[in-house]
Amino acid sequence: MGALSPKRIAVFGAGAWGTALAIAFSLRHQVTLWGRDAGHIASLAERRSNERYLPDVPLPHSLAVSGDFEATARGADLHLVVTPLAGLRSTVAELRGIQPRTPLIWACKGLEAGTGMLPHEIVADELGDDSRCGVLTGPSFAAEVARGMPTAVTLAARELDFSTEWVQALHQPRLRIYANGDVVGAEIGGAVKNVLAIAAGVSDGMGFGLNARAALITRGLAEIARLAAALGGRAETLMGLAGMGDLILTCTGDLSRNRRVGLALAHGKRLHEILAELGHVAEGVPTAREVVQLAKRHQVAMPLCEAVDALLHNDRLGPREVVEQLLSREPKQE
Repeated sequence: MGALSPKRIAVFGAGAWGTALAIAFSLRHQVTLWGRDAGHIASLAERRSNERYLPDVPLPHSLAVSGDFEATARGADLHLVVTPLAGLRSTVAELRGIQPRTPLIWACKGLEAGTGMLPHEIVADELGDDSRCGVLTGPSFAAEVARGMPTAVTLAARELDFSTEWVQALHQPRLRIYANGDVVGAEIGGAVKNVLAIAAGVSDGMGFGLNARAALITRGLAEIARLAAALGGRAETLMGLAGMGDLILTCTGDLSRNRRVGLALAHGKRLHEILAELGHVAEGVPTAREVVQLAKRHQVAMPLCEAVDALLHNDRLGPREVVEQLLSREPKQE
């Protein structure tokens, strides 16, 4: 694959992250951005801006938008799925009926509700184990990528040749992409960091200070690494962009939706009110329960994630009670 050869890229998902990636990749490639909401797509085409999710960021003239799924998918050199995780399975199933052998990259993070599957397991379930595919993940706020601010992310694939090829095609000076062969580690890092960002928001919202935040991030990274190792992930992946980098950004950045959920919980708001006001998907909310269940199946201790799950799904426990339970645990060797 020639690094300078323009590719036809179909981006599925016209939310903030899908739009940001479509904008970034349209600088070098022929990109079509698809969205399920016909009214939203019509607005994008007319205003040349995604006012719902990325206001004040113009769409390049070279970026096409479409509400026709089949027309967008057919003939593409790459299918890039940037829906919320809940939409990954149905999107991939639709693609299977049109062009099942087209290279596929997803930028979804989390574990599937009900099954606890990681994204690559969902894709394998729909396309088979031999599909050429990978995950794009790492510390990246959509608004900054859309504005061309410097960002570095990871493209992980079971076949390192696949990630290397597409890194060469997609990499650009302000969106640096690094190839990685550890899909499990990359996806666990991307999923669990959202849960821990809720915890960081609660800590900050309760005024616990910077020391507490640093401790939370550090011990949270230990939880991520333990779970990844139990599933076959590599420790070095969690020390990189897909692990430590994404965790630090999501736990400290004001643009983090999951951190904002934690802040609001600390201020006494109810979860359903928070999510309604947010207007975006906060993947840490549905992921918390699945992470805890997955950890139990593999006998991995994840007290911070368990605390977030309890706070989200137990109406009798408030932030203060959950924090007190965490702090009263017996000390252990690091």
